[in-house]
Amino acid sequence: MSGHSKWSQIKRQKAVTDAVKSKTFSRFSQLIALESKHAGGDVTMPALKTAIDRAKAANMPKNNIDRAVAKGISKDATTLERIMYECYGPGGVAILIDVLTDNKNRTTQEIKHLLLKREIELASPGAAVWAFKKTDDNSYVPNEQTLLTATPDDEEKISDVLSSLDEHDDVQCVYTNAIGYEDTGD
Repeated sequence: MSGHSKWSQIKRQKAVTDAVKSKTFSRFSQLIALESKHAGGDVTMPALKTAIDRAKAANMPKNNIDRAVAKGISKDATTLERIMYECYGPGGVAILIDVLTDNKNRTTQEIKHLLLKREIELASPGAAVWAFKKTDDNSYVPNEQTLLTATPDDEEKISDVLSSLDEHDDVQCVYTNAIGYEDTGD
């Protein structure tokens, strides 16, 4: 019965679950720290309150949230910068990549490399964002008239691009106007 202990099964499942939680909590910590910096630590400000509410919805512990707020208003905090990359993917699908980074040059090169491996190039600012409207919680939804249905071949390519972008540590969220892929991340 070697290799069949119940603990080894639980341990594997727990490792996967913990890795997903860790990545999610890390993303929310960065977002809360950035919004805290902009709000001066005032948790009643809408953007910071929304970020905290989203973190709570993901079951992020209160002490982690408090630490992220404190990190955002501390003097020695690393400066995080929010960047929106735009591109057109397989089948002409518009893609917005919401990034939170402490090193813009590094992240830009990493995102470019990741996209170029899939034969996608970054577009200039404003080239793809027109296909989306910004919501109250600073996310994006595709305009009804710009939704696209991808071919089965394009669906596979879109899934590959979105999953590889989602694995990048600095990527907060990815938005597309392909039906079924409208919002990934957090």
